Amino acid sequence: MKPLRALLKTSRPVSWVNTAYPFAAGYVVATGHANWPLLVVGTCYFLVPYNVLMYGINDVFDYESDRRNPRKGGVQGAVLDQRVHQFVIWASIVLNAPFVAWLLLRGNLASAVVLLIVLADVIAYSAPVLRFKERPFLDSASSSLHFVGPLLFALALAGFPGAARPVVLAFFLWGMASHAFGAVQDIAADRAAGIGSVATVIGARRTVRLAAGLYAAASAILLAHTPSAWPVALCGLLYIASVAPYWHITDHTAEQAQAGWKRFMWLNWVTGFVLTVTLLVHVH
Repeated sequence: MKPLRALLKTSRPVSWVNTAYPFAAGYVVATGHANWPLLVVGTCYFLVPYNVLMYGINDVFDYESDRRNPRKGGVQGAVLDQRVHQFVIWASIVLNAPFVAWLLLRGNLASAVVLLIVLADVIAYSAPVLRFKERPFLDSASSSLHFVGPLLFALALAGFPGAARPVVLAFFLWGMASHAFGAVQDIAADRAAGIGSVATVIGARRTVRLAAGLYAAASAILLAHTPSAWPVALCGLLYIASVAPYWHITDHTAEQAQAGWKRFMWLNWVTGFVLTVTLLVHVH
């Protein structure tokens, strides 16, 4: 049972909804109806197998740096026993293959291309040689695509409605901001392990300010192009307020940003609730 527990832990159950929700909500709102087999299978895929692949690969190939990082080992990231690394890789492949094959067959050409790009990005983020996570600025963009990807796949199935484009852009900028801010707390650990990130390159203070700017841009785009989504746009102010206390943070005090990252995880649930209510009103 230890390998199975490790697989569950590495998939970050607390974050499952972050990838399943964008697909499910995006598909229902964009299509205006529910193709139940596609909706259920797609949601189940992005709920568990997708997260097993995304985080499993990350935890295997980041083992050396993760075991030196004091915040790893809980909900913010597993430190996998080396004895289960091979099991996790194979389990990721076995769990994903049937879902991916089914979704490719049931979708269209555009959705197939999107899904394959998203999966390639998930692998490239952590896998040796490519290691997008060690390429400053690309790391934030790649990480954001992990979560925007399920939404893009849903929109591709619906023919990419034009009205959704500002929403996608806002979501993408929000994802970049979140990754960048999350990287601040790991500056010391990443530099000790020889890992590059947007935060190790431009420093803690500039990264926090970059994150705040991206959050502000995401909210402004959403408010300008989708006025009815103003409650969601206002949630952006909560994220800005959450990172604001670290406006003058330094590289030596970067680990203090961990408190802000913990707030971020709770803010996601608040924003998710506001988004759900907003979508229900829109659909109604």
